[in-house]
Amino acid sequence: MPELPEVEVVRRGLERWVAGRTVATVEVLHPRAVRRHLEGVEHFVADLTGSTITAAHRRGKYLWLPLARDGVATGRVLVAHLGMSGQLLVEKPTEPREKHLRARFTFTDGGRELRFVDQRTFGGLATEDAGDDGLPVRVAHIAVDPLADDFDADAFAAALRRRRTEVKRALLDQTLIGGVGNIYADESLWRARLHGARPTDKLTRRQVDDLLEGIRDVLGESLAQGGTSFDSLYVDVNGQSGYFSRSLAVYGQLDRPCPRCGTPIRRESFMNRSSYSCPVCQPRPRAVRGDGPRPRRS
Repeated sequence: MPELPEVEVVRRGLERWVAGRTVATVEVLHPRAVRRHLEGVEHFVADLTGSTITAAHRRGKYLWLPLARDGVATGRVLVAHLGMSGQLLVEKPTEPREKHLRARFTFTDGGRELRFVDQRTFGGLATEDAGDDGLPVRVAHIAVDPLADDFDADAFAAALRRRRTEVKRALLDQTLIGGVGNIYADESLWRARLHGARPTDKLTRRQVDDLLEGIRDVLGESLAQGGTSFDSLYVDVNGQSGYFSRSLAVYGQLDRPCPRCGTPIRRESFMNRSSYSCPVCQPRPRAVRGDGPRPRRS
């Protein structure tokens, strides 16, 4: 699933290519693309037709585009979640339709159109009212991003240490910190020399600061390289892949040498997915009575 860097790359593309343009037509080619729009397909189409997209915003892994009519904000927003394989592409109208095209937006200026492509149909689009703070209702529970200017490091450190859970589980909790998924959790933990099973309530403030620095560094570096693309599903609005996969230290690097110490990277089972770490740089914390069984290695 795309994480913060991949979604932010898409947001920047939408800001450049779509913001300020007025929707002429909306075509929904698969009902699952708008299943989160509870009022149905016809309402979705009517809500957007004739609306001007004024900007492109992101919180965590969600995107939303504020709407206006006749130059006046309507308080409505188009919300997008890319799911596992969703893509928002800006294409010339003459370009052939993609095999998994789910929705298509044309604009009154006759220029490039916006297409929602989703092979696995786990992503989706919807329009809804924004709250007084400008956030869509379905996004309001997502925590502020670690790269945001208003991210509160002290509040994050306190909340993290109150969780009494494993640190990787905490990093994947979008109500605690927005936008971090499996890839960047593993990479950040490696940079901070912490194993994902380390109890959050046992972390020192120095360790939390190191972890936060690692999160910010790895997200920033990934953004600079267009995100992480392992296949053709993760692309920007122009269909271009990101290149941060070439800089990954541990994620997906099973048995390759740790870039820091040379020890082969290990993989462990975690929440129906995999965690990658260095056995030397990130030693597993000692189990204490009552901790329960250790996760199974795979």
